Amino acid sequence: MAIFSVYVVNKAGGLIYQLDHYAPRADTEKTFSFPLDLVLRPHDERVVVAFGQRDGIRVGHAVLAINGAEVNGRFTADGKDVLEFLGNPANYPVSIRFGRHRLSSNEKLMLASMFHSLFAIGSQLSPEVGSSGIEMLETDTFKLHCFQTLTGIKFMVLADPRQTGIDALLRKIYEIYSDFALKNPFYSLEMPIRCELFDQNLKLALEVAEKAGPFGPGS
Repeated sequence: MAIFSVYVVNKAGGLIYQLDHYAPRADTEKTFSFPLDLVLRPHDERVVVAFGQRDGIRVGHAVLAINGAEVNGRFTADGKDVLEFLGNPANYPVSIRFGRHRLSSNEKLMLASMFHSLFAIGSQLSPEVGSSGIEMLETDTFKLHCFQTLTGIKFMVLADPRQTGIDALLRKIYEIYSDFALKNPFYSLEMPIRCELFDQNLKLALEVAEKAGPFGPGS
């Protein structure tokens, strides 16, 4: 079981804190001969697999590295177009590492804002007055848990579907936020959280939650 990441979103929908705690590695590196037996296409400033799956490489996986050097979006480490490089027989055999694209800071900001909007829609769609909004989204690979405070701050945790104790963890994170962010004289409400004590105590709480499940009395 694992806790993947934590997001804190202010009442306006802005992302004020994000921590990647554990990222499952699903990268696959293979050496290919020409011609490449996968169809690659440019997508959102990166090169992804559009057709053909083999040996753990899936449709939607991005090209992450060529011959051990990390690519920069649609370009190799030395500035060459990835598709042009892979279309040249002289560059083979070639080692390519594929995997899930890592979210950029801008993409995380956008997704946090989108969830904020979905949360509001969920509240409005409820047949009962005063609905809390979306508290959990579940997929086959993770669950997104959300706790909103009375002041509108949202604490979100993405975790393994089997991970227990997330409700207690969310409230623990709120306590840490109150103790180490709000009481920091250099922190302004609604602004990004940049506090070393907050980081340290949050990481400790995540480790405790992963090992012990629900928080016990007095924790």
